[in-house]
Amino acid sequence: MDLPLEILALFAVVGLLAGVVDAIAGGGGLVTVPTLLLGGLDPVSAIATNKLQGAIGTAAATARFARAGMLDVRSPATWGLSIAAFLGAVAGAALVAFAPVELMRAALPFLLIAVALYFTFGPRLSDVDGRARLGPVAFALGVAAPIGAYDGLFGPGAGAFYMIGLVGLAGLGAVKAVARTKLLNLSSNLAGLIVFILAGHVVWSAGLAMSAGTLVGARLGAGLALKHGVGLVRPLVIVVALALSARLMFDPATRWAQWSDRRSDRVR
Repeated sequence: MDLPLEILALFAVVGLLAGVVDAIAGGGGLVTVPTLLLGGLDPVSAIATNKLQGAIGTAAATARFARAGMLDVRSPATWGLSIAAFLGAVAGAALVAFAPVELMRAALPFLLIAVALYFTFGPRLSDVDGRARLGPVAFALGVAAPIGAYDGLFGPGAGAFYMIGLVGLAGLGAVKAVARTKLLNLSSNLAGLIVFILAGHVVWSAGLAMSAGTLVGARLGAGLALKHGVGLVRPLVIVVALALSARLMFDPATRWAQWSDRRSDRVR
């Protein structure tokens, strides 16, 4: 696509803002995908191009957390989780034609509300590691791979689901959980990106412009998470989960929004 410079500049600015939020709590796609659509991309190209900026942003955030000592990239357990998420995403992408996507779309807002309630009223989130309820292998097979499959198949909220698993089942502290979430998001984003590149759906000019902003934003967001810890991570996870839930529930393409519109028409 031949996009004007002002549109590419807008993509870069939006990418920066999304990169900050995504590095801390996930959910950057809340603003990047609608912006790509407004910029003239069709829905498939917007999702594919978003995977490009998402992969670059999560790579930058992962590297920042690794340099700060919050992520041991040489650990076999770390690589095991990353590979599980990647393979799960490949399997999810392969099953797109057979999956009940509409059912998932209808259920997802309520799952995200449950995530927000967990972080609001659940066990106190801390920067200190707690007791792990699952070992590395069980977590990779039972949590990382299924969420990776979901990310490859559908995507919204994957970061929140990784986060709650890492806190509640792996026993990680807030900042370490965010760091590990970025690594797992990177793995599943790469899997989806490879599929979209092979299919020719990525709009490179838009993706690279947005990625330039995301690269800066991801580094800033990771730095903020490292500096402020749980005091920033917890409220932002709650806000992003609720915002994504509302965005999905009132999206004109969803059954919930259609039901709400029909109900309003009957009232009028």
